[in-house]
Amino acid sequence: MSQSLNYPFPEPPAEGATLEVAPGIHWLRLPLPFALDHINVWLLEDGDGWTLVDTGLGTDQTREHWQAVAGLVLDGQPVRRIVVTHYHPDHIGQAAWLAETHDAVVHLTDGEMAHARRVHGMADEEAGARLAELFAHHGLDTDRANALRQRGNTYRRLVPRIPDRHVTLGDGDTLAIGDRHWRVVVGRGHSPEHACLYSESGDQPVLIAGDQVLPKISSNVSVRPEAEHEDPLGEFLASLERLGALRSGTRVLPSHGGVFEGLPERCAALMHHHEAHLERLLGVLSQPGTAADMLPVLFRKGLDNHQIMFAMGESVAHLRHLEVRGLVERDGDEPVRFRRVD
Repeated sequence: MSQSLNYPFPEPPAEGATLEVAPGIHWLRLPLPFALDHINVWLLEDGDGWTLVDTGLGTDQTREHWQAVAGLVLDGQPVRRIVVTHYHPDHIGQAAWLAETHDAVVHLTDGEMAHARRVHGMADEEAGARLAELFAHHGLDTDRANALRQRGNTYRRLVPRIPDRHVTLGDGDTLAIGDRHWRVVVGRGHSPEHACLYSESGDQPVLIAGDQVLPKISSNVSVRPEAEHEDPLGEFLASLERLGALRSGTRVLPSHGGVFEGLPERCAALMHHHEAHLERLLGVLSQPGTAADMLPVLFRKGLDNHQIMFAMGESVAHLRHLEVRGLVERDGDEPVRFRRVD
């Protein structure tokens, strides 16, 4: 599906610097040690202080970046609050340290906080076993399942501390930040209760989209071990439909990639992308297959042990969505196989 996105800022801000992308809204990019090598965080002017949206990984390198920003960008003004869009490590990783350092209050949804605490509190053995057992149940071979088991609790290594307290954000809540009012729009599927921020103040609407809408890639949508019978892809598609109905001309501030305009087109393209994946699966499921069997159908390249975790979660999520829609049914229990309903 063709789409036409406008990128008003062709280049991201330089390392350690910010770029104003709308009045009072500043773009900061922090490094990530992955193939996706950055996260965008947002600094919002808030009277005589600042509100931060997302925080980067809980690593020494990220902390050093924030320390440099405090001296060069924040200009000595206080951080009043920290908004965390969702529980993933690159978003919540430094929230506890920043809140403590600046005596600021963390804001996020209860669903994200509950999941962060649950995952953070798992022992290494439990954290590795839950993924290994889920994916083995869906056909992953023993060697790759054991490699996942041995990873332990990688979340806790990237998020050393969870904030002790938080202010709850809920869908439809409004935050007054500086001269703008922001409405919380909760998206689901990528994470349990992802908070986007939408403002119609000023000359142009602005959406801080987090990971719900990215300009170049689709966020990972995975079945979680404790929620195997939920439908995260269905929730993600419904969230895209809702976000795509926001005002035309909205400037979108995503967590990865560039600032863009063309929200309805991008949401439609992402929905088409996932529908195409579903069609490909249906095309081969005249014979029963597991989620592991479907990896070559959904992914065109080899997968390392890190990528296999996301790929298996995504494969299970797509098969589960087809099951919810009544287009496939389960054919066998161990491992689980799915077959097209003719």
